[in-house]
Amino acid sequence: MQTAGTTVDPSEISKFEAMAAEWWDPEGKFKPLHMLNPTRLDYITSQIAGEFDRDLKSLRPFEGLRLLDIGCGGGLLCEPMARLGADVTGADAAAGNIPVARVHAEAQGLEIDYRHVTAEALAAQGEVFDVVLNMEVVEHVADPLAYLTACQHLLQPGGLQVCSTINRNPKSFAMAILGAEWVMRWLPKGTHDWSKFITPDELFELLKQSGMDPVDRKGFVFNPLTWSWSISPRDLGVNYVTTSVKPA
Repeated sequence: MQTAGTTVDPSEISKFEAMAAEWWDPEGKFKPLHMLNPTRLDYITSQIAGEFDRDLKSLRPFEGLRLLDIGCGGGLLCEPMARLGADVTGADAAAGNIPVARVHAEAQGLEIDYRHVTAEALAAQGEVFDVVLNMEVVEHVADPLAYLTACQHLLQPGGLQVCSTINRNPKSFAMAILGAEWVMRWLPKGTHDWSKFITPDELFELLKQSGMDPVDRKGFVFNPLTWSWSISPRDLGVNYVTTSVKPA
């Protein structure tokens, strides 16, 4: 693995290594992500289309855009981004995720550049992208500001970063820890550390300190009655997502 002043937390990586083979099982340990993925994609695609003036009704609207999914896991976001025409690189610090992602992409006939590498190492190599997807990663790193700064260095001037995480409050403890891990058993106990969760205001400040210009934030809200996720402009109580732009 390539490292460069890494912010990787080895204990966090080991959690996801243990679950790597289950990435593409919609009823497995990553069931919550499979359920959330359509809502994540709706937000991501609308933000990219708006920033780069792309028509989502076209066949490959993201043609010509170089996109990095940092913390790509098994490729749940990389594959749809590739289908939309983007030149996709998927990077993950957990080595076990990469072969799973590669095999699945090959079976789908998709060309995706998967790498076992950190954000810091990519930045040190001078890699640059138009879009960085940074989804559900920042709450797992040892130094959020250093990590977000590395992500900023990976963007072209005028580039776009979409970053999602989990709020830190009693509601998020009840739902993300007690509900998801203990009651529903969607995730193994200990997957998340509530003390590492980041409030929306804290994340906006971290993004600013990293050199980004935050421009949007929305909530991902789960409805237990309809068993579905939706995007909310107001409810950022648990899962939420932000968009920021690197100044040109």
